[in-house]
Amino acid sequence: MDRFIIDGGRRLRGSVRVSGSKNAALPILIATLLTDEPCRVDNVPTRLRDIKTTVRLLESLGKKVAVKGSSVRVASGGSLKTQAPYDLVKQMRASVLAAGPLLARFGLVRVPIPGGCAIGLRPIDIHLKAFAALGAREVADGGDIILSAPSLLKAGRVRLDFPSVGATENAMMAAAATPGTSVIENAAREPEIADLGRFLERLGARVSGLGSSRVRVRGASALKGCRHIVIPDRIEAGTFLLAGAATGGEIDLKGAHADDLSAVILKLRAAGAEIKPYTGGIRLVMRRRPKAVSVTTLPYPGFPTDLQAPWMSLMCLARGASRVRETVFENRFLHAAELARMGAQIRARGNEARVAGVERLSGAWVMASDIRAGAALVVAALAAGGRTVVQRVYHIDRGYERLEAKLRRLGARVTRTNA
Repeated sequence: MDRFIIDGGRRLRGSVRVSGSKNAALPILIATLLTDEPCRVDNVPTRLRDIKTTVRLLESLGKKVAVKGSSVRVASGGSLKTQAPYDLVKQMRASVLAAGPLLARFGLVRVPIPGGCAIGLRPIDIHLKAFAALGAREVADGGDIILSAPSLLKAGRVRLDFPSVGATENAMMAAAATPGTSVIENAAREPEIADLGRFLERLGARVSGLGSSRVRVRGASALKGCRHIVIPDRIEAGTFLLAGAATGGEIDLKGAHADDLSAVILKLRAAGAEIKPYTGGIRLVMRRRPKAVSVTTLPYPGFPTDLQAPWMSLMCLARGASRVRETVFENRFLHAAELARMGAQIRARGNEARVAGVERLSGAWVMASDIRAGAALVVAALAAGGRTVVQRVYHIDRGYERLEAKLRRLGARVTRTNA
């Protein structure tokens, strides 16, 4: 099992290019199920485990997929299947997104009910209510959900109980292949949602309201192929910004979009970082120990839950005390105990953690419990004195493409080993 060995205490300096967004690429690749015509998707972080799982999912459903560099070509391989295999769904919850395209096209889909994960249960009831609003019926059978619409879906009004990213994506894809205009209210507003919307437009649907809580989709019974370039990964960019700040670094993120990180940049500036967005990137300089700044995670455009854990690592080194409140997912403070092994002073209770900053962290053996917790441990290890061994980096590999190679470009001492 791979692990990272990190010799910390070095300022990160230099430039690195941000990969394409995993959270945008996943639904876009799955949306190719909406058409039989060829699609090409560029700037895909193809080395990520979740992208590889998505490719396998598409192939298992009947698509032909060719991966070359950061480009993925998806073409028809004959008749599509309407049942997502459990062995793939259990590896990646985003597999449930296949339900929307298949249900809209064929009026029937069978999807295994995803189980829980380290950061919470994340039920799919919001997805099911969205499909019901478009005319679908559901039946539970042996751990699966069977969704049916004998006369196909009908355009309608979907009101989400919570601005769920996955449910918004599923509803948008289902609506794109359903003639008429559907309205999704209380929709998620993340940049990845907007990128999916642009892809659906290239397929032939009409989408308006992207970036707002009310999205309108005018669907069509037959969609075409297209070529699309995935947006940069804002969570990867945010993680590098936090690593730069934690190490007192000076880094340049090529390709990053500052507008997608406004809440994070606001907090980093409050903590003392100098941040200069420019056309095609973001530059950060940290000249002093960070100030303590509290954050509360919220749906976009609020502070992203996926950067809560790396932010906590930065606050472990801050002057003063801060609070970190998690309002999006339950059970997302598993990294706190591992940071404590490095000398952090954290008291976590319920959905809030209180962090008393210390001047220095020390290297230790730690273990990643999920993607972002792993990123938090890497950020802490880069700033810590001595050597840190981060175990279970397969979690990190799900969300960060060649993280150790990019960090080495910035002067970090990071090696990967399976010894």
